[in-house]
Amino acid sequence: MVNYPIKKKASTERVSTSANRGMNFELMINQTNDFYLNNDIAIIYKKPIPIQIVGVDYQRRSAAKITEAYYKLPSTTDYNGIYKGRYIDFEAKETKSKTSFPIKNIHEHQVIHLKRVKEHGAISFIIVYFSALGKIFLLETEYVVRFFERSKTGKKSITIEEFEEFAYLIKEGYTKPVDYLEIVEREFI
Repeated sequence: MVNYPIKKKASTERVSTSANRGMNFELMINQTNDFYLNNDIAIIYKKPIPIQIVGVDYQRRSAAKITEAYYKLPSTTDYNGIYKGRYIDFEAKETKSKTSFPIKNIHEHQVIHLKRVKEHGAISFIIVYFSALGKIFLLETEYVVRFFERSKTGKKSITIEEFEEFAYLIKEGYTKPVDYLEIVEREFI
């Protein structure tokens, strides 16, 4: 069981969640980041999730199982690092929808974090993978904030048409499956 800092308890049932769905996409980003690192292009890492383990079942020493853990803090974003002297911070999400991305998949503390690092001169954004369409978009923080604010009183998602209008399409590749730095270089550096 995982308990959140605000004392909300997460379910221990194994279900298909947005966190589970994004694992292949996460691997694509990690492969891209490995390419950047190995070719001395950029240093971008996945941030570890800050948890405190309080219960472990030691059936066998080689097969210890965490039975209870707590998030120490709400996690900020998935990735951060440096490219050409500029700090980069971003969140990666995946959706199976062909028509929209639910804004509820981005938490308020993440939006605040992206906005704050941008205000301090960083490059910040979200990357959203529409897996059913095979399209990956990079959406700048200013639009993330705008759509998040709109969701409080109106539309609860960002449509594919809005991504096509306001975001950058990331071309998938072989050695760099999610080459987001091509867009960062062209648009932000």
